[in-house]
Amino acid sequence: MAEFTFELNDDQKEVRDWLHGFAADVMRPAAAEWDEREETPWPIIQEAAKLGIYSLDFYAQQFFDPTGLGVPMTMEELFWGDAGIALSIVGTGLAAVGVLANGTEEQIGTWVPQMYGDANDVKVAAFCSSEPDAGSDVASMRTRAVYDEAKDEWVLNGTKTWATNGGIANVHVVVAVVDPELGSKGHASFIVPPNTPGLSQGQKFQKHGIRASHTAEVVLEDVRIPGSCLLGGKDKLDERLARAREKAKAGGGERVKNAAMATFEASRPAVGAMAVGTARAAYEVALDYAKTRVQFGRPIIENQGVAFQLADMATQIDAARLLVWRASWMATAGKPFTNAEGSMSKLYASEVAKSVTAQAIQLLGGNGYTREYPVERMHRDAAIYTIFEGTSEIQRMVIGRAIGK
Repeated sequence: MAEFTFELNDDQKEVRDWLHGFAADVMRPAAAEWDEREETPWPIIQEAAKLGIYSLDFYAQQFFDPTGLGVPMTMEELFWGDAGIALSIVGTGLAAVGVLANGTEEQIGTWVPQMYGDANDVKVAAFCSSEPDAGSDVASMRTRAVYDEAKDEWVLNGTKTWATNGGIANVHVVVAVVDPELGSKGHASFIVPPNTPGLSQGQKFQKHGIRASHTAEVVLEDVRIPGSCLLGGKDKLDERLARAREKAKAGGGERVKNAAMATFEASRPAVGAMAVGTARAAYEVALDYAKTRVQFGRPIIENQGVAFQLADMATQIDAARLLVWRASWMATAGKPFTNAEGSMSKLYASEVAKSVTAQAIQLLGGNGYTREYPVERMHRDAAIYTIFEGTSEIQRMVIGRAIGK
Protein backbone atom coordinates (compact mmCIF):
# COMPACT_ATOMS: atom_id res chain seq x y z
CA MET A 1 0.00 0.00 0.00
CA ALA A 2 1.39 3.35 -1.04
CA GLU A 3 2.14 5.92 1.63
CA PHE A 4 -0.44 8.65 1.92
CA THR A 5 0.65 11.95 0.41
CA PHE A 6 -0.96 15.25 -0.48
CA GLU A 7 1.02 15.38 -3.72
CA LEU A 8 -0.31 13.72 -6.87
CA ASN A 9 2.27 11.72 -8.77
CA ASP A 10 3.18 12.47 -12.37
CA ASP A 11 0.74 9.91 -13.81
CA GLN A 12 -2.11 11.27 -11.71
CA LYS A 13 -1.31 14.83 -12.74
CA GLU A 14 -1.35 13.78 -16.38
CA VAL A 15 -4.77 12.18 -15.99
CA ARG A 16 -6.05 15.18 -14.05
CA ASP A 17 -4.93 17.61 -16.74
CA TRP A 18 -6.44 15.41 -19.46
CA LEU A 19 -9.79 15.32 -17.64
CA HIS A 20 -9.63 19.05 -16.99
CA GLY A 21 -9.14 19.68 -20.69
CA PHE A 22 -12.17 17.57 -21.57
CA ALA A 23 -14.25 19.31 -18.92
CA ALA A 24 -13.18 22.76 -20.12
CA ASP A 25 -13.33 22.18 -23.87
CA VAL A 26 -16.22 19.74 -24.28
CA MET A 27 -18.45 19.83 -21.20
CA ARG A 28 -18.55 23.50 -20.26
CA PRO A 29 -19.49 24.87 -23.71
CA ALA A 30 -22.42 22.43 -23.80
CA ALA A 31 -23.53 22.75 -20.16
CA ALA A 32 -26.20 25.45 -20.51
CA GLU A 33 -27.75 23.79 -23.58
CA TRP A 34 -28.21 20.38 -21.97
CA ASP A 35 -29.41 21.93 -18.72
CA GLU A 36 -32.17 23.67 -20.68
CA ARG A 37 -33.00 20.57 -22.73
CA GLU A 38 -33.17 18.32 -19.65
CA GLU A 39 -32.05 15.38 -21.75
CA THR A 40 -29.25 12.84 -21.52
CA PRO A 41 -26.30 14.33 -23.45
CA TRP A 42 -25.58 11.25 -25.54
CA PRO A 43 -23.14 13.09 -27.90
CA ILE A 44 -21.03 14.16 -24.93
CA ILE A 45 -21.04 10.64 -23.45
CA GLN A 46 -20.03 9.25 -26.83
CA GLU A 47 -17.20 11.77 -27.10
CA ALA A 48 -16.06 10.74 -23.63
CA ALA A 49 -16.18 7.10 -24.76
CA LYS A 50 -14.10 7.85 -27.88
CA LEU A 51 -11.45 9.49 -25.72
CA GLY A 52 -11.48 6.60 -23.25
CA ILE A 53 -12.99 8.56 -20.37
CA TYR A 54 -16.31 6.72 -20.44
CA SER A 55 -15.02 3.16 -20.30
CA LEU A 56 -14.66 0.27 -17.91
CA ASP A 57 -10.88 0.27 -18.32
CA PHE A 58 -10.51 3.91 -17.32
CA TYR A 59 -12.69 3.65 -14.23
CA ALA A 60 -11.03 0.38 -13.24
CA GLN A 61 -7.65 2.10 -13.40
CA GLN A 62 -8.88 4.89 -11.15
CA PHE A 63 -10.70 2.49 -8.81
CA PHE A 64 -7.56 0.42 -8.31
CA ASP A 65 -5.23 3.39 -7.95
CA PRO A 66 -3.10 2.28 -4.94
CA THR A 67 -3.26 5.76 -3.37
CA GLY A 68 -7.06 5.83 -3.46
CA LEU A 69 -7.03 9.25 -5.12
CA GLY A 70 -7.86 8.22 -8.69
CA VAL A 71 -11.65 8.24 -8.27
CA PRO A 72 -11.98 11.49 -6.26
CA MET A 73 -9.58 13.26 -8.62
CA THR A 74 -11.67 12.12 -11.61
CA MET A 75 -14.95 13.13 -10.01
CA GLU A 76 -13.69 16.56 -9.00
CA GLU A 77 -12.48 17.44 -12.49
CA LEU A 78 -15.58 16.20 -14.32
CA PHE A 79 -17.98 17.89 -11.92
CA TRP A 80 -15.89 21.05 -12.16
CA GLY A 81 -16.89 20.93 -15.82
CA ASP A 82 -20.65 20.52 -15.23
CA ALA A 83 -22.52 18.47 -12.67
CA GLY A 84 -25.45 17.43 -14.90
CA ILE A 85 -23.32 16.23 -17.78
CA ALA A 86 -20.80 14.68 -15.41
CA LEU A 87 -23.50 12.67 -13.66
CA SER A 88 -24.62 11.34 -17.04
CA ILE A 89 -21.03 10.24 -17.63
CA VAL A 90 -20.37 8.71 -14.21
CA GLY A 91 -23.91 7.62 -13.23
CA THR A 92 -23.26 4.13 -14.53
CA GLY A 93 -20.53 3.84 -11.92
CA LEU A 94 -22.99 3.45 -9.04
CA ALA A 95 -24.47 0.34 -10.67
CA ALA A 96 -20.96 -0.92 -11.37
CA VAL A 97 -20.00 -0.39 -7.71
CA GLY A 98 -23.13 -2.30 -6.74
CA VAL A 99 -21.89 -5.29 -8.71
CA LEU A 100 -18.31 -4.92 -7.49
CA ALA A 101 -19.47 -4.71 -3.87
CA ASN A 102 -21.86 -7.68 -3.97
CA GLY A 103 -21.14 -9.81 -7.04
CA THR A 104 -18.94 -12.79 -7.83
CA GLU A 105 -15.95 -12.52 -10.15
CA GLU A 106 -17.96 -14.16 -12.92
CA GLN A 107 -20.83 -11.69 -12.46
CA ILE A 108 -18.44 -8.75 -12.46
CA GLY A 109 -16.80 -9.96 -15.66
CA THR A 110 -20.15 -10.63 -17.35
CA TRP A 111 -22.19 -7.57 -16.46
CA VAL A 112 -19.95 -4.60 -15.83
CA PRO A 113 -18.66 -4.42 -19.44
CA GLN A 114 -22.28 -4.46 -20.67
CA MET A 115 -22.99 -1.39 -18.58
CA TYR A 116 -20.68 0.75 -20.70
CA GLY A 117 -20.80 -0.70 -24.21
CA ASP A 118 -18.16 0.86 -26.47
CA ALA A 119 -17.46 4.09 -28.33
CA ASN A 120 -19.64 3.00 -31.27
CA ASP A 121 -22.53 1.74 -29.15
CA VAL A 122 -22.59 3.57 -25.81
CA LYS A 123 -24.63 2.02 -22.99
CA VAL A 124 -25.53 3.16 -19.48
CA ALA A 125 -26.58 1.34 -16.31
CA ALA A 126 -28.88 2.14 -13.38
CA PHE A 127 -28.76 1.35 -9.66
CA CYS A 128 -32.30 1.04 -8.29
CA SER A 129 -32.69 1.19 -4.52
CA SER A 130 -34.98 4.05 -3.42
CA GLU A 131 -38.75 3.62 -3.50
CA PRO A 132 -41.69 6.04 -3.13
CA ASP A 133 -42.02 5.06 0.55
CA ALA A 134 -38.45 3.92 1.20
CA GLY A 135 -35.68 6.43 0.65
CA SER A 136 -33.42 6.82 3.67
CA ASP A 137 -35.55 4.20 5.45
CA VAL A 138 -34.34 1.19 3.49
CA ALA A 139 -36.05 -1.17 5.96
CA SER A 140 -39.39 -0.04 4.49
CA MET A 141 -38.52 -1.34 1.03
CA ARG A 142 -41.40 -3.20 -0.63
CA THR A 143 -40.01 -4.44 -3.94
CA ARG A 144 -40.08 -8.22 -3.63
CA ALA A 145 -37.92 -10.92 -5.17
CA VAL A 146 -39.40 -14.41 -4.96
CA TYR A 147 -37.42 -17.49 -5.96
CA ASP A 148 -39.07 -19.92 -8.39
CA GLU A 149 -37.07 -23.04 -7.57
CA ALA A 150 -38.60 -25.14 -10.36
CA LYS A 151 -37.30 -22.76 -13.01
CA ASP A 152 -34.30 -21.40 -11.08
CA GLU A 153 -35.62 -17.89 -11.62
CA TRP A 154 -36.26 -14.86 -9.45
CA VAL A 155 -39.51 -12.94 -9.92
CA LEU A 156 -39.33 -9.22 -9.13
CA ASN A 157 -42.28 -6.91 -8.45
CA GLY A 158 -42.28 -3.32 -7.23
CA THR A 159 -41.51 0.29 -8.10
CA LYS A 160 -38.17 2.05 -7.76
CA THR A 161 -37.74 5.80 -7.84
CA TRP A 162 -34.98 8.42 -8.18
CA ALA A 163 -32.99 6.02 -10.37
CA THR A 164 -30.24 7.68 -12.38
CA ASN A 165 -30.57 6.28 -15.92
CA GLY A 166 -33.68 4.40 -14.80
CA GLY A 167 -35.58 2.93 -17.74
CA ILE A 168 -33.00 3.95 -20.35
CA ALA A 169 -30.25 1.72 -18.95
CA ASN A 170 -28.94 -1.37 -20.66
CA VAL A 171 -28.44 -3.09 -17.29
CA HIS A 172 -30.40 -2.37 -14.10
CA VAL A 173 -29.14 -3.37 -10.65
CA VAL A 174 -32.17 -3.72 -8.39
CA VAL A 175 -32.23 -4.06 -4.61
CA ALA A 176 -35.22 -6.11 -3.45
CA VAL A 177 -36.64 -7.83 -0.37
CA VAL A 178 -36.17 -11.59 -0.19
CA ASP A 179 -37.20 -12.04 3.47
CA PRO A 180 -39.58 -9.34 4.79
CA GLU A 181 -39.27 -10.53 8.41
CA LEU A 182 -35.59 -9.59 8.53
CA GLY A 183 -36.06 -5.95 7.59
CA SER A 184 -33.02 -4.45 5.87
CA LYS A 185 -31.07 -7.65 6.54
CA GLY A 186 -33.45 -9.49 4.21
CA HIS A 187 -32.43 -7.54 1.11
CA ALA A 188 -30.43 -8.69 -1.91
CA SER A 189 -29.24 -7.18 -5.20
CA PHE A 190 -30.18 -8.50 -8.64
CA ILE A 191 -29.09 -7.90 -12.21
CA VAL A 192 -31.92 -7.26 -14.64
CA PRO A 193 -30.45 -8.01 -18.10
CA PRO A 194 -31.17 -5.88 -21.18
CA ASN A 195 -34.67 -6.14 -22.71
CA THR A 196 -36.08 -8.21 -19.86
CA PRO A 197 -39.91 -8.27 -20.11
CA GLY A 198 -41.78 -6.55 -17.30
CA LEU A 199 -39.30 -3.74 -16.63
CA SER A 200 -40.43 -0.31 -17.77
CA GLN A 201 -39.75 3.35 -17.13
CA GLY A 202 -42.27 5.19 -15.01
CA GLN A 203 -42.28 8.91 -14.38
CA LYS A 204 -39.27 10.90 -15.57
CA PHE A 205 -38.56 13.65 -13.05
CA GLN A 206 -38.13 17.30 -13.95
CA LYS A 207 -35.50 18.47 -11.49
CA HIS A 208 -34.23 21.65 -9.87
CA GLY A 209 -30.64 20.86 -10.88
CA ILE A 210 -28.44 18.22 -12.57
CA ARG A 211 -31.02 18.43 -15.33
CA ALA A 212 -28.82 16.84 -18.00
CA SER A 213 -28.91 13.62 -15.96
CA HIS A 214 -31.88 11.29 -16.51
CA THR A 215 -33.76 10.45 -13.29
CA ALA A 216 -36.88 8.30 -13.37
CA GLU A 217 -39.03 5.62 -11.78
CA VAL A 218 -38.47 1.99 -12.72
CA VAL A 219 -41.52 -0.28 -12.66
CA LEU A 220 -41.06 -4.04 -12.20
CA GLU A 221 -44.05 -6.25 -13.07
CA ASP A 222 -43.43 -10.00 -12.83
CA VAL A 223 -39.85 -9.50 -14.03
CA ARG A 224 -38.29 -12.93 -14.37
CA ILE A 225 -34.51 -13.21 -14.29
CA PRO A 226 -32.20 -16.24 -14.16
CA GLY A 227 -31.03 -17.47 -10.76
CA SER A 228 -27.50 -16.50 -11.77
CA CYS A 229 -28.57 -12.82 -11.69
CA LEU A 230 -28.65 -12.79 -7.88
CA LEU A 231 -25.49 -10.92 -6.97
CA GLY A 232 -23.20 -13.06 -4.85
CA GLY A 233 -25.13 -16.26 -5.59
CA LYS A 234 -27.87 -18.09 -3.72
CA ASP A 235 -25.58 -20.11 -1.45
CA LYS A 236 -24.07 -16.95 -0.05
CA LEU A 237 -27.51 -15.37 0.35
CA ASP A 238 -28.90 -18.42 2.15
CA GLU A 239 -25.95 -18.42 4.57
CA ARG A 240 -26.38 -14.72 5.30
CA LEU A 241 -30.12 -15.04 5.85
CA ALA A 242 -29.63 -18.05 8.13
CA ARG A 243 -27.18 -16.11 10.30
CA ALA A 244 -29.56 -13.16 10.47
CA ARG A 245 -32.47 -15.42 11.49
CA GLU A 246 -30.43 -17.08 14.23
CA LYS A 247 -29.38 -13.70 15.57
CA ALA A 248 -32.97 -12.51 15.48
CA LYS A 249 -34.14 -15.55 17.46
CA ALA A 250 -31.39 -15.06 20.01
CA GLY A 251 -32.12 -11.34 20.26
CA GLY A 252 -28.64 -10.56 19.00
CA GLY A 253 -27.65 -7.37 17.29
CA GLU A 254 -25.18 -8.49 14.66
CA ARG A 255 -24.73 -5.77 12.11
CA VAL A 256 -25.28 -7.16 8.64
CA LYS A 257 -24.76 -4.75 5.78
CA ASN A 258 -27.54 -4.87 3.26
CA ALA A 259 -26.90 -4.62 -0.46
CA ALA A 260 -27.85 -0.96 -0.83
CA MET A 261 -25.81 0.23 2.15
CA ALA A 262 -22.71 -1.62 0.96
CA THR A 263 -22.94 0.27 -2.32
CA PHE A 264 -23.57 3.67 -0.74
CA GLU A 265 -20.77 3.26 1.79
CA ALA A 266 -18.31 2.60 -1.02
CA SER A 267 -19.48 5.61 -3.02
CA ARG A 268 -19.78 8.34 -0.35
CA PRO A 269 -16.28 9.81 -0.75
CA ALA A 270 -16.83 9.90 -4.52
CA VAL A 271 -20.00 11.95 -4.01
CA GLY A 272 -17.99 14.25 -1.76
CA ALA A 273 -15.50 14.72 -4.59
CA MET A 274 -18.35 15.64 -6.95
CA ALA A 275 -19.41 18.33 -4.51
CA VAL A 276 -15.85 19.63 -4.24
CA GLY A 277 -15.71 19.95 -8.03
CA THR A 278 -18.92 22.00 -8.18
CA ALA A 279 -17.84 24.20 -5.26
CA ARG A 280 -14.45 24.82 -6.82
CA ALA A 281 -16.03 25.77 -10.14
CA ALA A 282 -18.28 28.37 -8.49
CA TYR A 283 -15.43 29.71 -6.37
CA GLU A 284 -13.22 30.20 -9.44
CA VAL A 285 -15.98 32.12 -11.25
CA ALA A 286 -16.47 34.33 -8.19
CA LEU A 287 -12.73 34.87 -7.74
CA ASP A 288 -12.24 35.88 -11.37
CA TYR A 289 -15.26 38.18 -11.19
CA ALA A 290 -13.99 39.82 -8.01
CA LYS A 291 -10.62 40.52 -9.66
CA THR A 292 -12.13 42.12 -12.75
CA ARG A 293 -15.30 43.79 -11.46
CA VAL A 294 -14.48 47.44 -10.69
CA GLN A 295 -16.62 49.47 -8.32
CA PHE A 296 -15.73 52.81 -6.75
CA GLY A 297 -12.53 52.87 -8.76
CA ARG A 298 -11.01 49.52 -7.75
CA PRO A 299 -11.59 45.75 -8.16
CA ILE A 300 -14.07 44.53 -5.57
CA ILE A 301 -11.58 41.92 -4.28
CA GLU A 302 -9.68 44.82 -2.73
CA ASN A 303 -12.59 45.28 -0.36
CA GLN A 304 -11.93 43.33 2.81
CA GLY A 305 -15.52 42.10 3.00
CA VAL A 306 -15.22 40.44 -0.41
CA ALA A 307 -11.69 39.12 0.14
CA PHE A 308 -12.68 37.51 3.43
CA GLN A 309 -15.64 35.75 1.83
CA LEU A 310 -13.39 34.33 -0.88
CA ALA A 311 -10.83 33.31 1.74
CA ASP A 312 -13.49 31.35 3.62
CA MET A 313 -14.68 29.72 0.39
CA ALA A 314 -11.16 28.62 -0.55
CA THR A 315 -10.51 27.25 2.94
CA GLN A 316 -13.75 25.28 3.04
CA ILE A 317 -13.09 23.73 -0.38
CA ASP A 318 -9.60 22.63 0.62
CA ALA A 319 -10.89 21.19 3.90
CA ALA A 320 -13.62 19.28 2.05
CA ARG A 321 -11.11 17.89 -0.43
CA LEU A 322 -8.83 16.69 2.37
CA LEU A 323 -11.71 14.86 4.07
CA VAL A 324 -12.58 13.20 0.75
CA TRP A 325 -8.99 12.21 0.07
CA ARG A 326 -8.57 10.80 3.58
CA ALA A 327 -11.70 8.67 3.27
CA SER A 328 -10.71 7.49 -0.20
CA TRP A 329 -7.24 6.55 0.98
CA MET A 330 -8.65 4.73 4.01
CA ALA A 331 -11.04 2.71 1.84
CA THR A 332 -8.25 1.68 -0.52
CA ALA A 333 -5.94 0.87 2.38
CA GLY A 334 -8.60 -1.34 3.94
CA LYS A 335 -8.85 0.83 7.04
CA PRO A 336 -12.32 0.77 8.65
CA PHE A 337 -14.37 3.95 8.88
CA THR A 338 -14.35 3.75 12.68
CA ASN A 339 -15.64 7.30 13.04
CA ALA A 340 -17.71 7.21 9.84
CA GLU A 341 -15.02 9.04 7.89
CA GLY A 342 -16.79 8.27 4.60
CA SER A 343 -19.96 9.95 5.85
CA MET A 344 -17.92 12.86 7.21
CA SER A 345 -16.43 13.51 3.79
CA LYS A 346 -19.78 13.36 2.03
CA LEU A 347 -21.54 15.48 4.65
CA TYR A 348 -19.00 18.29 4.79
CA ALA A 349 -18.29 18.49 1.07
CA SER A 350 -22.02 18.54 0.27
CA GLU A 351 -22.72 21.36 2.70
CA VAL A 352 -19.69 23.29 1.39
CA ALA A 353 -20.96 22.98 -2.19
CA LYS A 354 -24.31 24.49 -1.23
CA SER A 355 -22.81 27.35 0.77
CA VAL A 356 -20.00 28.20 -1.67
CA THR A 357 -22.29 28.26 -4.71
CA ALA A 358 -24.77 30.46 -2.84
CA GLN A 359 -21.95 32.81 -1.84
CA ALA A 360 -20.75 32.93 -5.44
CA ILE A 361 -24.18 34.21 -6.52
CA GLN A 362 -24.03 36.85 -3.79
CA LEU A 363 -20.58 38.03 -4.86
CA LEU A 364 -21.70 38.40 -8.46
CA GLY A 365 -24.75 40.38 -7.36
CA GLY A 366 -27.47 40.68 -9.96
CA ASN A 367 -25.27 38.99 -12.56
CA GLY A 368 -25.04 35.91 -10.36
CA TYR A 369 -28.81 35.58 -10.39
CA THR A 370 -28.96 35.42 -14.19
CA ARG A 371 -28.27 32.52 -16.52
CA GLU A 372 -25.66 34.62 -18.30
CA TYR A 373 -23.27 33.43 -15.59
CA PRO A 374 -22.99 29.75 -14.61
CA VAL A 375 -23.11 30.15 -10.83
CA GLU A 376 -26.91 30.01 -10.65
CA ARG A 377 -26.83 26.65 -12.42
CA MET A 378 -24.03 25.46 -10.14
CA HIS A 379 -26.09 26.45 -7.11
CA ARG A 380 -29.09 24.49 -8.43
CA ASP A 381 -26.85 21.52 -9.11
CA ALA A 382 -25.23 21.68 -5.65
CA ALA A 383 -28.56 21.16 -3.88
CA ILE A 384 -28.56 17.46 -4.77
CA TYR A 385 -25.38 16.61 -2.87
CA THR A 386 -27.05 16.98 0.53
CA ILE A 387 -29.90 14.72 -0.62
CA PHE A 388 -28.85 11.78 -2.78
CA GLU A 389 -26.94 8.70 -1.61
CA GLY A 390 -27.79 9.57 1.99
CA THR A 391 -29.08 12.97 3.09
CA SER A 392 -26.99 15.21 5.34
CA GLU A 393 -29.30 14.26 8.19
CA ILE A 394 -28.63 10.56 7.59
CA GLN A 395 -24.88 11.21 7.44
CA ARG A 396 -25.06 12.96 10.81
CA MET A 397 -26.94 9.97 12.23
CA VAL A 398 -24.26 7.61 10.94
CA ILE A 399 -21.47 9.78 12.35
CA GLY A 400 -23.26 10.21 15.67
CA ARG A 401 -23.69 6.46 16.08
CA ALA A 402 -20.05 5.84 15.19
CA ILE A 403 -18.59 8.32 17.65
CA GLY A 404 -21.10 7.37 20.34
CA LYS A 405 -20.03 3.75 20.65
